[in-house]
Formats: sequence, structure tokens, C-alpha cells
Amino acid sequence: MSLRLEPEAGIIVIGIPLNLEHARETEFEGRRFDPLKIGVVAETVEGERRVALTPEGVKLLKAKSFEVVVQAGAGQKAGFLDPQYTEAGAEVLPSAAAVFEAGDLIVMLNGPSDAHYDKLALKPGSSLLALLNPGSNPKTVAALTKQNITSFAMELIPRITRAQSMDALSSMGTIAGYRGALLAADKLPKFFPMFMTAAGTLAAARVLILGAGVAGLQAIATCRRLGAVVEAFDVRPAVKEQVESLGAKFVNMDLQADAEDAGGYAKELSKDSHAKELELIGSRMAKNDVVITTALIPGKPAPVLITKEMVKLMHPGSVIVDLAASNGGNCEATEPGKNVVYENVTICGPTNLLSELAFDASRMYSKNICEFLFNLAPEGAIKLDLEDQIIRETLVTHEGKITHDPTRLKMEKEGAAK
Repeated sequence: MSLRLEPEAGIIVIGIPLNLEHARETEFEGRRFDPLKIGVVAETVEGERRVALTPEGVKLLKAKSFEVVVQAGAGQKAGFLDPQYTEAGAEVLPSAAAVFEAGDLIVMLNGPSDAHYDKLALKPGSSLLALLNPGSNPKTVAALTKQNITSFAMELIPRITRAQSMDALSSMGTIAGYRGALLAADKLPKFFPMFMTAAGTLAAARVLILGAGVAGLQAIATCRRLGAVVEAFDVRPAVKEQVESLGAKFVNMDLQADAEDAGGYAKELSKDSHAKELELIGSRMAKNDVVITTALIPGKPAPVLITKEMVKLMHPGSVIVDLAASNGGNCEATEPGKNVVYENVTICGPTNLLSELAFDASRMYSKNICEFLFNLAPEGAIKLDLEDQIIRETLVTHEGKITHDPTRLKMEKEGAAK
């Protein structure tokens, strides 16, 4: 790989110098490059069925002069077969190792984690685009810097208008909210809608949604479509209008301090505010048949919103669906990856809901990837324009350095503590 720095513009261009006789030469800012080769590998996380790039995504990239190589069988679990990738213009290679060797930029869903960071097979100098969760994987970040990998974290996409089409967290949150609502309806031993029958009238189920981000709003919409009576709680007063527009009641909590960060996410509350939050949620538990929790704080364990004592307030047969289970859970009694019964309440801790809708989840993520690449690599050459907020905030490692300040500062702090 070759890199070119334009000092006056703060732009780095990454590409491979092109032999003038090459059949697919590309010119970018007066310099010729081989088209950037995007590599797609099969996901290795247990139970994962999604794929980072679909055949539809391959067609979009090919139209922009990218080349694509795909590991054989990478999309099979999501419903995308190798012939479809070949027809779209990708080259199918027999193994992940072959893709890592051939690809200039590897796209994944689940980036490498500290559990297997020592098995990183990326070639030195290549690039990686995935959901990296860098703040929780310091060994992986260190390995990426050591191997001189330029890495980008899709979950760090800023919440700005220009980046909406790249926002993978919103895409996946939509799916989680939808599937979480269906899981609740499946586990609840009651109808969601009101039924008027010869045997009498059956009241509609009552549902409380904790957190009105993308996942929470989709859970509200889905539960309402199923006929439930829904109310939602969020520490951010700004979401009240969105909640009510979906036909749900907004449970309000007056906070003295601003509970929303610059990116639109909920901030961690003070000890006193959190105590008031728990008291308010507890007052709603006995009035609802279902509670769906969606509260997450980026880079931190999920906040506990339901204690074990609060679970006891619910009627026997009630259901809690904890969509934050993979980050520890919003419910104190949640067991990630399991459905358990605690005090006669079924508590679901799904950690792989997104794979249950693997086909559309892959399509949505693939579109996010393509839009990011079109911004990152115009004309097929990576352009590290650090004046671009999207590129600047998603770049984690480059040229053997940690470029994402929050990750770097956290690792330095933890290193000093040791």
C-alpha cells in the first residue's frame, strides 16, 4: 500500500500504485491507483448469521470502481449464496486467509475482540471497517496499531444528517426493537390486542418501554401494531413528541441536569437522579404486563434500571425483555443469552436477536457500509480527510497510532492504573 499526504489539506490518500498497463486503472487527484479491493469474510461469532456485504452491496461498489473478494459461504446463513456474489461481480475465494491476503480493506460486522485478538490475520498496512467497540477491546486496539492497520469503527458514526445513511447502530436498533417486541408477545401468556369474544372481553396487554432511542421507538411501534397499550420512559424530555406520535404515553421525569449528550444519546445519571429514576420505574412495574428495556450508554456497561426487588412488583406471568443483555443487561436478574423465570416473571436476555432477521439485517448493514465507503474512498482510493467529521470520529488506528482520543485516553489511564 502507498500513502500520500497533502499537508495543505490534511488529507491522506491510500492506494496501490498502478502499473500503466493494468486493465482497471483508476485516477484520483492526478495519480493512478489500482481499484481498492474490498474483502468480505464469514462472521465467526457463535450464532452469528449476518454478513457485512450483500450481493446488492457488491453491485453498488462495483459501479464505483471498487473490486470485491468474498470468502466462500460468507453470506449463506443470511440467505446470500456464492453464485449471487459472482453474478454481482465479486471474486469468491476459498478461505478467510485468502480474503485477508487479497483485500486492501476488510469489512466485517463483528470486529476482532480481545477474546481472540492474537489471531488477527489482517495483512500489515491494510484497513478494517467493522463494529469494533474499541473502548472495551484494548488488546485488539493494541494489536491493530502494532500491525499498522488503519481501522474504522462503524458504531462511532456521528449522529449528523449527512451520516444517517451510514448509521449502523440505528439500523441494528430498528431490528432489535422489532424482534424484541415479537419476543415479548410470544412469551406473554396473554393476547396483545383487546379481544371481544363470546366468552367475554379480554383486555389489551400493557407494555412499558424503557428507553426511547431507535430500538425503543421501534418496539413502541411494533407493540402498538400488535394492539397493546404502550407507555415509554426516557430521561431525555426531547423524545416525548416522538413517543406520543407513535401512540404511546410518555412517562416523564424532571431532571435538573441535561440528560442528553451532543450525539443525542442518554448520558449517565448522577447517583441521586438514578435513584429517582428507579423509583419512577418501580411505580410503573405492577401496572404493566411487559417491560422491554433498551437503555445503553456508548462505551459503558448497560445501566441497571430494574432491580430484583422491582421484578417482584410485577404480576405472575409477566415478561421482561432485556435488549441490553449483551452489555450486561438493564435488569439485575437478567442472564445474558438465556430466558429465566425469576419470582414468576419470565426474563429474556437475548444476545443474538439481530441474527434472527439476518437477511434484512445484512441488507441494512451492507448499505451502511457502502455509504461509508463512498464517503471514505471517492473514486476507489481511501481519502483520509480528517476535516470530515465522519472520518475523523470513526478512525480508531492509523500508522501505528491510536487516533481515537477517548480510546487512547482510556487505555493510557488503565495502563497507568496497572
